[in-house]
Amino acid sequence: MASETGIAADTLFAVAADRAHDRGAPVRGLLLPAEAWALFAAGEIELVDTRTTAERDLIGYVPGSIHIEWYDYPAKARNTHFLDQLRARVEPDRPVAFLCRSGVRSLHAAVQATAIGYGAAYNVVEGFEGDRNERGQRRVNGWQMSGLPWRQD
Repeated sequence: MASETGIAADTLFAVAADRAHDRGAPVRGLLLPAEAWALFAAGEIELVDTRTTAERDLIGYVPGSIHIEWYDYPAKARNTHFLDQLRARVEPDRPVAFLCRSGVRSLHAAVQATAIGYGAAYNVVEGFEGDRNERGQRRVNGWQMSGLPWRQD
């Protein structure tokens, strides 16, 4: 099936797998935000947002994404039920991409998902907000800066 970009989903998955291999990431693949959106919009993957509720409320979120906090706010205590919550919401044989602010927490989530049997766990590199510019602002890349759909309530 072709994704929203017109590129076949198999091609996007293959590019992501090559990117993970090249960077030594122990997950099925590393997706750029636009690739993740194309696959998500085409119904090819689930998208799990690992950010805190506060981040989603204050910064925004991807409509239709599944929210499972990697850690809470403000204590940043790790969610010890993350994997159980993932199993309850996403079948292990379903491709799943993980998203966070910058791609760090989501990589940890994808690695953990892979370790428990999710054979198609992907990380969204750059994350929702992306990297910082010279002034420390997250305005370089990422989901928002790519002009992809998101909302803020």
